Amino acid sequence: MRIPTSSSAALLITGTVGSGKTTTAGCVGALLREGATPYAVVDLDALRDAWPSPRSDPFYEQLMLANLRDVARNHLAAGARRLVLAGVLEDPAKRPLYEQAVGVPLTVCRLRVDLSDVTARLRQRHRDDRDALDWYLHRSGELDAILDAAGIGDVEVEVAAGQVPSQVARAVAVAVGWDADAD
Repeated sequence: MRIPTSSSAALLITGTVGSGKTTTAGCVGALLREGATPYAVVDLDALRDAWPSPRSDPFYEQLMLANLRDVARNHLAAGARRLVLAGVLEDPAKRPLYEQAVGVPLTVCRLRVDLSDVTARLRQRHRDDRDALDWYLHRSGELDAILDAAGIGDVEVEVAAGQVPSQVARAVAVAVGWDADAD
């Protein structure tokens, strides 16, 4: 799928916790900068980071979508042609809500990472917080299975053990047809 470079578009990089969504999004942004394509990177977790969340929306998805509408509109008005989002989309039925929030065509790219590699990343990231580590270790397998069952992703990128983030970002750009924007 090739997206014309003159149009605006959004990319949601999704995957289980610890799969490298945020890091990859930042590296896709760097590729777009190298290609002189105006862009914005948005970490969806930052848009939902509030406490306490309502029982009906434990991951504060509604708050995130409301914030995303404003953030996307502002970035596009400021000249961004590519919105690179990092976050989790579990339910394909909610995809239209994400596309409505960004206001431009949305492509979803799932990062597939071996769970043993995810576990190693999580152990490093949460080495000083045992409660968080336990939660994320449990959630990684649970979420990976949810994403598998839901068939999330227009495209998928396999992340090999030891692959550096810039390589993953390049693979994502190629998979979604943004490689011309990043050259």
